[in-house]
Amino acid sequence: MNITDKIMREYGISPLPEKITVAMAYVPYQINMGKTYSPQQASEAGTLFEELDKPFLGGAK
Repeated sequence: MNITDKIMREYGISPLPEKITVAMAYVPYQINMGKTYSPQQASEAGTLFEELDKPFLGGAK
């Protein structure tokens, strides 16, 4: 059993609402935080979570 299933069974909390509306964005609960940056690193990277730190590869013309 993964952590999401455990929380759903233990607390009755679903990661998404029961009734969803078309064209509405829903973000499930962040259960596994993973590795986090220090406050200084997070400020510089623009995110607390290392796995969300993606470099911008686009370029100006």
